[in-house]
Amino acid sequence: MIADRIRRPALLDKITTAEAAAALIKDGMIIGMSGFTRAGDAKAVPIAMAERAKTDPFKITLITGASLGHDVDRMLTEAHILARRMPFQADRTLRAAINRGEVMFIDQHLSETVEHLRSNQLGPIDYAIIEAAAITEDGGIVPSTSVGNSASFAVLAKKIIIEINLSQPAELEGLHDIYFPGRRPSRVPIPVVACDSRVGFPYVPIDPDKIVAIVVTDEKDSASSIEAPDADTDAIAGHLIRFFEDEVAKGRLDLTLHPLQAGIGSIANSVLSGLADGPFHHLRMYSEVLQDSTFDLFDAGKLVFASGSSITLSTACAERVFGDFHKYKEHIVLRPQEISNHPEVIRRLGVIGINTALEFDIYGNVNSTHVGGTHMMNGIGGSGDFARNAYLSIFVTKSLAKEGRISSVVPMVPHVDHTEHDVDILVTEQGLADLRELAPRERALQIIEHCAHPDFKEALSDYFRRACARGGHTPHLLEEALSWHEKARTAGTMVPLTRM
Repeated sequence: MIADRIRRPALLDKITTAEAAAALIKDGMIIGMSGFTRAGDAKAVPIAMAERAKTDPFKITLITGASLGHDVDRMLTEAHILARRMPFQADRTLRAAINRGEVMFIDQHLSETVEHLRSNQLGPIDYAIIEAAAITEDGGIVPSTSVGNSASFAVLAKKIIIEINLSQPAELEGLHDIYFPGRRPSRVPIPVVACDSRVGFPYVPIDPDKIVAIVVTDEKDSASSIEAPDADTDAIAGHLIRFFEDEVAKGRLDLTLHPLQAGIGSIANSVLSGLADGPFHHLRMYSEVLQDSTFDLFDAGKLVFASGSSITLSTACAERVFGDFHKYKEHIVLRPQEISNHPEVIRRLGVIGINTALEFDIYGNVNSTHVGGTHMMNGIGGSGDFARNAYLSIFVTKSLAKEGRISSVVPMVPHVDHTEHDVDILVTEQGLADLRELAPRERALQIIEHCAHPDFKEALSDYFRRACARGGHTPHLLEEALSWHEKARTAGTMVPLTRM
């Protein structure tokens, strides 16, 4: 079996233990590690690194595609290995260390990291630690369930450690489309002109002499932690379906819509699943993460092709998909994240981007990352790549958080990830605000009326009226604009006194 997965015989001599591979990592190094939203992550070597650090302390800069599975970020944090981390994470322990200032976190658009590496603004990478399904006869790396930044890490790193994961289906080979943009300023256009364009290699072409260690593993990806749809997410999906139907009636879309993108998470996943109940057909996806909803739409006969950078599934969905993978394989492709998230391609294809907000304000500015304006949640991820360049930039969230104590619609967000200029549609379970071609004062009326929860609508309207009396193109009462967040910080609630 090993010879089937490592088809270049000279590399069989590179097989070693996770502990021996981990010993190659030295203090101060920059490490590029595979993994994108808990899929295709290195599973053995980073754990061995954490164990080694108990007796041999060292620190590294860790760069990945996105979040890791198997509690790797937690273990590396607890082992005090992480000096710097980028460009995204979703681990509670690491998040706390970031907010204490113990780990320097660089929150970055997912399309940008490799651009910085390629132009020597970041790096060089000392070691790439990459999970693979196989190595070809020529030494090419066949990624597993994600590409993320792995392909470029492998090409740009000085040396490579590969984890061959026998639990990853051998049928993954042929799924990937590895394409590298040229160097700027003489780069030619990226030739992806449709979701199903294949423009690169089915493997990562590298110099096999850079491979210094191969570790054999047999562990599945961490399951996604997506929650089941509820009444609120069903309502959000319903509002969006009616909006799309209205766009079709007005001749702006047809029933195939435009290519769809949805950020990771329960709300966006539920919204996409809800499209199975609409009149739409022959749908396509050009997204980052292919999650449960992607395969729900395939099984419902609604989706014909999906392009992403990773496959991140619940346990039940993974069993269904990988148990009958030939059913889906010809309808999906996995690309490097700098291609799945590339502004040029997103704008060319006219992608409809659906992403999740922590909160937004009455003018449409969106906060996706910072609780209370100061404390990092996970990171901006790819939402900015799509928001700025999408045909329709849609943000969804529930109108309330913390059991109704916090409003997701506020006078002013304390941190802006997506400015009002990049936001077209806002949706909560209360309704949908179409902000296209509206001035700020018109936006505020739409957002308060259609998106705010009734418990906060009166207070938002009062703020807006008094701000308008003071004047301005975007009226604000600066002495009050962030008072809702200060109240949440000190009292744990934004609920107006009249309703407490």
